[in-house]
Amino acid sequence: MKIGFDIMGGDYAPLEAIKGAILAQQELTSDVKIVLIGDEPLAKKLLAEHGGNESDFDFVNTTEVIGMGEHPTKAITQKRNSSISVGFSMLGAKQLDSFVSAGNTGAMLVGAMFSVKPIEGVIRPCITATVPKPDGKTGLILDVGVNADCKPDVLYQFGVLGSLMMQHVMGVSNPRVGLMSIGEEKEKGNLVTIAAHQMMEAGGPFNFIGNVEGRDMLTDKCDVIVCEGFVGNIILKAYEAFAYVFKKRGSNDVYLERFNYENYGGTPILGVNAPVIIGHGISNDKAFKNMIFTAKQVTESNLCSLIKDAFKNLVLPVN
Repeated sequence: MKIGFDIMGGDYAPLEAIKGAILAQQELTSDVKIVLIGDEPLAKKLLAEHGGNESDFDFVNTTEVIGMGEHPTKAITQKRNSSISVGFSMLGAKQLDSFVSAGNTGAMLVGAMFSVKPIEGVIRPCITATVPKPDGKTGLILDVGVNADCKPDVLYQFGVLGSLMMQHVMGVSNPRVGLMSIGEEKEKGNLVTIAAHQMMEAGGPFNFIGNVEGRDMLTDKCDVIVCEGFVGNIILKAYEAFAYVFKKRGSNDVYLERFNYENYGGTPILGVNAPVIIGHGISNDKAFKNMIFTAKQVTESNLCSLIKDAFKNLVLPVN
């Protein structure tokens, strides 16, 4: 397995990226190779300074970097020798099994759409976030930012995508799928969620349990929560802020540590034809390491192939 790793993406790259690659390599088996994509001379210098061995890695030298604030489409098309553009070019040519970056999120999404392309039948690819629960279990919420506005059929498909990821990557059999709304009753919600509820209730390749509310996020009521990216992003950042504030106030509760993004590294873009993992822009070495392991886990699960199979014969209920 070859995991392409953009070492130039992120606020603290390439130093933290290289340190993360060293940490990951120490735990990976010999059949997994990390391909460092970026400034090769600088990468080798940092490896030497931090106890890494350059023979443990493959290198692809690039001379350009897509900045965090650059326009995604322009940057991808104009900076052909950037670490993100080269990574996607290699992924599209099947020279890599997966591609990982904490760089410009928009450029990562555009690159995925242009290079490996959405899986046939998927209306809108999306991203997820994990939800730690007090009982030790972990839930999943999607979308968390890519699709601010969604139609009911898109939310229906999120139920399919989230269920497949929860089952095959996170190991939960027959995961329960809930639709985020403002009340448990199917008549409650806005026009989109009411229509989406009707579609999901009509049946599909997932275990739909009905509406869930914000207070259900940390309970064991369901395993997968479906919502628009606008709602999901607000929920995600609210919980991040909650955990951060309590940590700053001196709380040492182990549960709060489970909200630390470093533990999860990144999220796959669900609905594209190859594993693409997006990391947090402020990633440190621990986050980069876990990002690489997320790529390994998603690749080993054959999630993209499972999604392709699921969408081949997927028929949306008439709304």
